[in-house]
Amino acid sequence: MNITVFGMGYVGCVTAACLADLGHDVTGVDVDANKVDMVNRGQSPIIEPGLAELIKSGVAAERLRASTEPQALGDIAMICVGTPSNENGSLGLRHLMRVMEAIGELLRRSNRYHVITVRSTVLPGTVENGVIPLLEETSSKVVGRDFGVCMNPEFMRETTAVQDFHHPPFTIIGQRDQKSGDQLAMLYKPIKAPVERPSIAEAEMVKYACNAFHATKVCFGNEIGTLCKSMGIDSHRVMDIFCKDTRLNLSPYYLRPGFAFGGSCLPKDLRAITYQARRNDVEVPLLSSLMDSNDKQIQHAYRLIKTMGRTKIGVLGLSFKLGTDDVRESPVVILIEMLIGKGYAVSIYDEEVSLAKLHGANKRYLEETIPHVTSLMESSVSKVLDKSDLVIVSKKADSFRKEIEAMERDICIVDFVRLFAEYKGTSHYEGIAW
Repeated sequence: MNITVFGMGYVGCVTAACLADLGHDVTGVDVDANKVDMVNRGQSPIIEPGLAELIKSGVAAERLRASTEPQALGDIAMICVGTPSNENGSLGLRHLMRVMEAIGELLRRSNRYHVITVRSTVLPGTVENGVIPLLEETSSKVVGRDFGVCMNPEFMRETTAVQDFHHPPFTIIGQRDQKSGDQLAMLYKPIKAPVERPSIAEAEMVKYACNAFHATKVCFGNEIGTLCKSMGIDSHRVMDIFCKDTRLNLSPYYLRPGFAFGGSCLPKDLRAITYQARRNDVEVPLLSSLMDSNDKQIQHAYRLIKTMGRTKIGVLGLSFKLGTDDVRESPVVILIEMLIGKGYAVSIYDEEVSLAKLHGANKRYLEETIPHVTSLMESSVSKVLDKSDLVIVSKKADSFRKEIEAMERDICIVDFVRLFAEYKGTSHYEGIAW
């Protein structure tokens, strides 16, 4: 294909050189004449291992060139310009929008179908609410009919960018329509990596989720390391072992949007480790913020229920997760206490929690948190549903799904566990974080 790459910084240079190396005909575009001259001489304008060789070979094979003012768009135009922070922390889009105006003019003069692909990191909504309207206005054409738009975030690290381009964890093609996504996907056929084709907004958000998690991991590792050092423990040995757990630690297991954490371990152990840090005069702001963040998710659930204007609340699931009767520090118990205190009528069902069988600390916690809890418990899902005009689902149990789907009357549902990706049997379904 003919490819035009706008912006010849780290992302643009690597993208252009690697695409040329795959056999495409690539024109790099940049307002910096020095960068353009260097590329046209077969030299790399940035320091990146392996890049200089790719640029030199691409130029020699006449598959790579650069220009300050493109005269036409390729089959695919890839936007790789910088999106630096403004002084107030907001995202700077001036370079991106300036390029989009120029691309709109080129689109206006073209009779061909082009796919405009944003590779720069931009917040969700930027492409749909900013880029597309500007392109349509300047080109006098219609997206989806006259040209395509995609979001194609990159996952390349400086110093390993060339390797990362050829061996990414996945290729993300955020598409507005099948045609534009298909055309962009053709570029990546030689790349051996899973291809995900979400919506444009989802693709924009994936990049931010990745970078936010990477930043979290750095801070987490540093806080654990500082605490380890204060106790004379080898932090690298600790984290080397930590990273070998790919079932829970480095896995999708806990990385699912939903309700707050609870149980007998996580809250207790977080309190203990942050207390130990205070004793050792070690600041751990990330770890110290986790209980507060968890509490805010419970408050968010309460506000969501409050906005739905129902007063008879059914709760399906009382223990902190499916498969256990452990109610200690269950966030559902805390939410129920909050609802009762605000005057809501609450009924509860959990087949795994039988008050007759609860004993010890588990029973004491529940009875101290929710006095007269026995009077709130029902013997079946159907009895809870009959008494309620809003039901909270806090466990992903098949029996809950079947009973709700069999209901004949309308009822509000607040789903904490994504029991339903969507539910068409009611006029009001809300996921806690979706």
